Amino acid sequence: MRTIHPIESRSLEILRSRVDLSAMRPLTRTVTERVIHASADLDYATDLVTEESYLRQGLRALRDGAPIVTDVAMVAAGITARQTICSIGDPSAASLAKAEGLTRSAAAVRLSYVKAGPGAVWVVGCAPTALEEIIECGVGPALVIGLPVGFVGAAESKAALRESGLPAVSNVSEKGGSAVAAAALNALLYHPDEEDE
Repeated sequence: MRTIHPIESRSLEILRSRVDLSAMRPLTRTVTERVIHASADLDYATDLVTEESYLRQGLRALRDGAPIVTDVAMVAAGITARQTICSIGDPSAASLAKAEGLTRSAAAVRLSYVKAGPGAVWVVGCAPTALEEIIECGVGPALVIGLPVGFVGAAESKAALRESGLPAVSNVSEKGGSAVAAAALNALLYHPDEEDE
């Protein structure tokens, strides 16, 4: 069982005093709370988009040992409970990107898929092009946490993720980032067994 630090407990108390998430399904509430906790941004209460069945599928996959793949090292650094696959720093990513006319993030998705195979949980907090590659490559994910940030392509890539039919967590706005993507994944990793439905 995970020990919760007093600062985290107090933060959650404050969060719950400012926004009522009690009407949400259990995993949706857990993910939303952790994202708000990580960002201090109450707008995520209405900005996040997911389905409970997608989160339950992702949770089952994680508990069965599915690989976790991240788009950048900053997302990987925020996930401390499990090892992750992150190919952005692999020199082959730069070579593949140049040869195929891709961004390095998109090339890293291709390299990571070779390592992870289908059924992985993908966590994108930085690069819209990584999210686009996940959609186009047919990686067969258990879940995609797609929360890239930015003014160029972020909102559009998340809309494309929702339209793709892949099991996903996304948000509507341009906001996102490594911290919130890692927080969404951590919410599932930390979810206690006794709260399962």
